[in-house]
Amino acid sequence: MFYKMTEEMNMMEKLGILTDAAKYDVACTSSGVDRRGDGKGMGNTLAAGICHSFSADGRCISLLKILFTNECIYDCRYCVNRSSNDVKRACFTPDEVCTLTMGFYKRNYIEGLFLSSGILYSPDFTMELIYQTLYKLRYEQDFQGYIHVKAIPGADPLLIRKTGFLADRMSVNLELPTAEGLGRLAPNKHRKNILAPMRQIQNGIRANKDEIVLYKKAPRFVSAGQSTQMIIGATPENDYQIMTVAESLYRRFELKRVFYSAFIKVNEDKELPALPGGPPLLREHRLYQADWLLRYYGFRAGELLSEDRPNFNVLLDPKADWALRHLELFPVEINGADYGMLLRVPGVGVKSARRIVGARRNGALRFEDLKKIGVVLKRAQYFITCSGRMMYGTRIEEDYIARRLIDAGERLPFDRDGVTYRQMSLFDDVRFQMSPDQAECSKAVYGQL
Repeated sequence: MFYKMTEEMNMMEKLGILTDAAKYDVACTSSGVDRRGDGKGMGNTLAAGICHSFSADGRCISLLKILFTNECIYDCRYCVNRSSNDVKRACFTPDEVCTLTMGFYKRNYIEGLFLSSGILYSPDFTMELIYQTLYKLRYEQDFQGYIHVKAIPGADPLLIRKTGFLADRMSVNLELPTAEGLGRLAPNKHRKNILAPMRQIQNGIRANKDEIVLYKKAPRFVSAGQSTQMIIGATPENDYQIMTVAESLYRRFELKRVFYSAFIKVNEDKELPALPGGPPLLREHRLYQADWLLRYYGFRAGELLSEDRPNFNVLLDPKADWALRHLELFPVEINGADYGMLLRVPGVGVKSARRIVGARRNGALRFEDLKKIGVVLKRAQYFITCSGRMMYGTRIEEDYIARRLIDAGERLPFDRDGVTYRQMSLFDDVRFQMSPDQAECSKAVYGQL
């Protein structure tokens, strides 16, 4: 059996294979839960105590992020671990995952575990191994740190439920925005099988909250909520369709996060799109910005985009773009606008809007006050007044304001061919005439530049 065969492989070899195999899964986060250790076990889970760091490609590496196995019975066209690919395969044992997690935690390398997996033999077989791993961590190793684990679609609901009492967060990857795209690129997966565990986790979280009210010592079920991930750019859906799906997931399944992963072409397949400009990272960036507006700023997908205007503006963030298309609502008087309207002003965030509402109780605010509060005036100045006056003599015209917002810029990287977007590196954000050489890179790393 494959599972028995890989027990002979060196654990560090497996770690190299299975951490690399996990890098395409971006749906990991360690925030949203607060649980202190009891003093007997190892670790704790504090909302403010989980450290986040990010790799060069912008992905969270604060957790030990691994696949249990990269062996998979499915043949998804976009996945590097598809069954038809000739890649080196490996599989951990539950004891090995425990050893790695505890070892890395004791060395202060990580604050928790993110565990996903390919499908080994069957969904039930894989989910059982994941459950055994979490059970050993919690009850044999007394690990009380953060754990985020994937629920396997098609697995026995009882296994998912038992695992949910051991994990802080669970996620079920939607994979692709629409059922049509899923059917074309992942023929072994079905939307119904994906949504079923999502609904089960939602119902389990609700029921558990009621149990905790009645019995304060009741075990917690997925206390940090659930999340999902969509691959962007592998199928032809526009931004409006994607945001509509995300909005529906937040509303129907009460998800904590929807993650968007720019499609990276790792397989040669006629069904996969060509990527002449590389992964659609700017598009991913705009979707995250819009997702933030849905979750925290009171926007709806239909306000940001429509069937007539289905994609986000390349040059402007979604909030500024919305404001420019609704100039009839501006300028907003800072000393009189309600909280909801303040949130719609470019340059005003959730914290600064709250501070404005609190501070103006003590008197009228001036532009100098707004800067101290945290308002980004280089964007907000075109959309606000203080005591009836604008900061400068500004024309309330779409083209005029758009040009100045673009000139102010979002600090997007540039290259010689014009505006592009890629993940930030050490030398981004400056329009260099030539790329830095190796000596310059070394000096920068060691603080000599």
